[in-house]
Amino acid sequence: MKLLSPKPGWTATADVIVVGSGVAGLTTALQIRSNGLSVLLVTKGKVDEGSTKWAQGGIAAALGPGDSPEQHERDTLIAGAGLCDKSAVKILVSEGPFAVRKLIARGAVFDREANGEIALTREGGHLRNRILHAGGDATGAEVSRALLAAVHNDPEIEVVEDALVLDALKDENGKVCGVTLHVIGAGTRDGVGRAIARATVLATGGLGQVFAQSTNPSVSTGDGVALALRAGADVADVEFIQFHPTVLWLGDGSQGQQPLISEAVRGEGALLVDSSGVRFMLGQHPLAELAPRDVVAKAIMRQMNKTGAHHVWLDVRHIEGFAERFPTVYASCIANGIDPLVELIPVAPASHYASGGVRVDLNGRTTVPGLYACGETACSGVHGANRLASNSLLEGLVFSARIADDIGRNLSDFSEPILTDQPALLLDPDIRKSLQASMSSGAGVLRSANSLAHTQTELSGLGRKSSSQPCVEAWETTNLFQLAQAILRSALTRQETRGSHWREDFPDQLESWQKRIVHRLDLEGHWSTNFEEVEQ
Repeated sequence: MKLLSPKPGWTATADVIVVGSGVAGLTTALQIRSNGLSVLLVTKGKVDEGSTKWAQGGIAAALGPGDSPEQHERDTLIAGAGLCDKSAVKILVSEGPFAVRKLIARGAVFDREANGEIALTREGGHLRNRILHAGGDATGAEVSRALLAAVHNDPEIEVVEDALVLDALKDENGKVCGVTLHVIGAGTRDGVGRAIARATVLATGGLGQVFAQSTNPSVSTGDGVALALRAGADVADVEFIQFHPTVLWLGDGSQGQQPLISEAVRGEGALLVDSSGVRFMLGQHPLAELAPRDVVAKAIMRQMNKTGAHHVWLDVRHIEGFAERFPTVYASCIANGIDPLVELIPVAPASHYASGGVRVDLNGRTTVPGLYACGETACSGVHGANRLASNSLLEGLVFSARIADDIGRNLSDFSEPILTDQPALLLDPDIRKSLQASMSSGAGVLRSANSLAHTQTELSGLGRKSSSQPCVEAWETTNLFQLAQAILRSALTRQETRGSHWREDFPDQLESWQKRIVHRLDLEGHWSTNFEEVEQ
């Protein structure tokens, strides 16, 4: 199966194509260059418009006194609720400190204590202070700045902006040998073309726009995961969508990206209260407001259901120096008419992070030869059923380096893509808002067989509204539709509550479901589902 699109009108060539310009894509490109290979870096919007620059949290790494990779590993496994790949987690926490030091060597500047040591804070689920921050709550922006500066200084990394990746190209042996993409703008590469490479890396970020409210930027339409699905790659753990518990509530009619109130705010002592000013996290979890995100999101939803309110409140009025410590959060509140120094902040959960994605091995290889994935696009197994706070940027750093090393060791020759007669799919872009509303209603924080089945029925109707007019909006909508199908299939299949997957009709975590759900889409568009045992 492929997207309906015009025939490619131009061709570009590089040793390696990297799709995406967040922490995973930029680090992959830089690491690949250390092997002397040329890189074509393709990014959907402008090069700094991905999710990375919006990350208010930090990077978790065992760098502080008394901390260790083993302790970081333990916290990660607990948050992952029994579905983490232990080998992948061990790699993450043991290679993480070196990866962070390399990022610092590339120019990233992190907050420091008065004595010059890197300032380490704590976030939900961590039992040690191991979170590095930059500019208080602007870590992602600093990471993006440093990596982009390094990329721009390398003439062997060609950057193509405003380029939406469409589908994988394969040679006669079924190996991915490049991609088709659509470039928006003037010049010789305007329109649909093809990029040929010896290896292709997907680092397109998340799929938050599947839902009506998300912390993800508008470009996060899961294009890489959808491409991999159509190429026949396995996807896994897609039912585990992490909903950030504290997102600034802008009203019931709000759509798209919503301002995030960083978890670090609760780390500094912010309190969650109901409309009467009473804390409701006490007794819910030993860590109260610092409980793992799924626990906090569920508690907020329970509170909202109990009272009929559309949000709860976050109290930061007692935090000294709040505006200086969290300038981004403060500015977001002020811009939306809220002064957090004197008022309570209205917050509610919104989709934030996809723990699942394209299934990869420890070197980032997908199940399709020649195709790699990393960052939020991938399911490396490090997050299990629920990502531990601030492990995402670290995953991008660690596994992008492993991908680059694997490509350097195993790079194949160029091969020529073959033409195929796969069925083409394109949906009417006008279904997008209905799709998002249906997914938020039936497959959001609260899920049940009834709600999921109702959403599945609604999607079946939406899927019959096809289009014959290829355009960015139609391609994105088609990607979102296929990802919504995968999420629903997994959420209906997993009849338990685990991590960030909460089934009201199956409220318990069951040992029988300590397994990974894997989906594959064949070339004719038919789904198959398998199960993968999780390393104990």
